[in-house]
Amino acid sequence: METRHIGRPVTRNEDPKLLTGRALFVDDVAMPGLLHAAFLRSPHAHAEIQSTDVTEAAARPGVVAVITADDLGTYWQPGSLLVPPPPVPGLIFHPRCQVPLAKGKVRHVGEPIAMVVAEDRYIAEDALGDIAVAYRALRPVGDLEAALAPEAPLVHDDLPGNLAAEVRRVKGDYASARARAAHVIRRRFWYDRGASNPIETRGVMTAWDARADKLTVWDTT
Repeated sequence: METRHIGRPVTRNEDPKLLTGRALFVDDVAMPGLLHAAFLRSPHAHAEIQSTDVTEAAARPGVVAVITADDLGTYWQPGSLLVPPPPVPGLIFHPRCQVPLAKGKVRHVGEPIAMVVAEDRYIAEDALGDIAVAYRALRPVGDLEAALAPEAPLVHDDLPGNLAAEVRRVKGDYASARARAAHVIRRRFWYDRGASNPIETRGVMTAWDARADKLTVWDTT
């Protein structure tokens, strides 16, 4: 078994099982009475949700439940803040965490609006097409600098602007150093977005054993 060695590649010990079909992925787990969930996602980057009709989806054979934000009651809460802001004087910080299902407004393409729970994955995905959502499209903003313009549409209507956070740290006398410098260089940097490509994407399965008073969770994370 390989361990970490400085200056040489390390063999991944888990790969042989994963690549030869001998490992257990979440999708491989089958339990009696297993239900599947699928999510209806927004096609708009920015829009008001005027109405959501799940009547037809709920009536489809094999569908167990169709859940929207209004059905969650007090469970509808923004997620927890994973990384707290640093204790820096003058900090501007507006925490806005993701909600389980969109309510009233969608703020990015793919934001989940409704969840269908059904007897199998195919029924759940078919039922998504039965859900009727009326949108009023709003002007989106997809550029960082444009988002800070005074006339930019607000992503979160309860904030005065789209600035999420601003932290300024000052050390030394920049003006004096600039005046003494032989050269002052200014550059604009554009960074591409990075994305991971896992063999197994996100998935969670749970099984409750009432007799043992035990919950078992299979989770890709």
